[in-house]
Amino acid sequence: MPFQSGKKSQNLTHGRKYSAVIALSLCVTHSAYGADATLDVQEEHVPAEPPNWALQVTPYMWAAGLDGHVSPFQRGPTIGVEKSFSDVIDDLNFGGFINIWGRYDRFVFSGDVMYVDTTDSHTTGPLPAFAIPGIGVIPPGGNIDAKIDTKQFTATLMGGYRVIDAPQFTLDALGGARFWHISNDVKLAGSLGGRSGSVSYDESFGWVDPLIGLRAFLPLTEKLSLQGQADIGGFGAGSDLTWSAMATVNYVFSDHISASVGYKVLAVDYDHNGHVYDTRLSGPVLGMTYRF
Repeated sequence: MPFQSGKKSQNLTHGRKYSAVIALSLCVTHSAYGADATLDVQEEHVPAEPPNWALQVTPYMWAAGLDGHVSPFQRGPTIGVEKSFSDVIDDLNFGGFINIWGRYDRFVFSGDVMYVDTTDSHTTGPLPAFAIPGIGVIPPGGNIDAKIDTKQFTATLMGGYRVIDAPQFTLDALGGARFWHISNDVKLAGSLGGRSGSVSYDESFGWVDPLIGLRAFLPLTEKLSLQGQADIGGFGAGSDLTWSAMATVNYVFSDHISASVGYKVLAVDYDHNGHVYDTRLSGPVLGMTYRF
């Protein structure tokens, strides 16, 4: 169910893409300690039982590039965007990413939160005619210097059940939701003919996507493991479609610390009430996990 709000400080815009590095989401592992098999030294002839609960916290980095189409404000022009990770880093003011994963018996929970603040500057023109909310139609032929400050918050919350729980393989079935909130502060300095001026426009919008997904864990040795997770959702309830896929290789350093490296893709196609956010983020991920 989409929700949105907009507040103007005089508006006028044509924004160029704000790019959010975004980054998003490494579900990093439940490491080789992981699929709930214990690696503790066992007492003689006494089988050790795996713990019936687990909790882990993973701060991570996502070196994501961005491509797609966006509109910085409602019913504004839609702009194509293609940025590498280095381009995104140049625009980045702040980025924070964290994942929390828990299990009790066969019930599992996954939470992933990402917040990114970027500033992007562009000069563009001559432009076609376009409309600005509250101002009207801007004639064709103008040139605009745009500075766009974008804040993006994304949270993915999922719960589920471990449908396969074997020492050498686990598989979790998941369901939940992904929450999106995007805020754009656009400042423009423009010229048309012999006239020039500057305005700003501040607007935010957001939506919620239902999700279904799977998560698999495969230990290779006592310290090395593989993990994969994928989800799909939207289904027109929020966005038309959103999906993500991630695979990592995980290494256990101690009973409480492990590291993961892999690759992740997060895509969304949202077009509602004049707001457009049709993007794909993709790139390597690196995380450190603390296990309780």
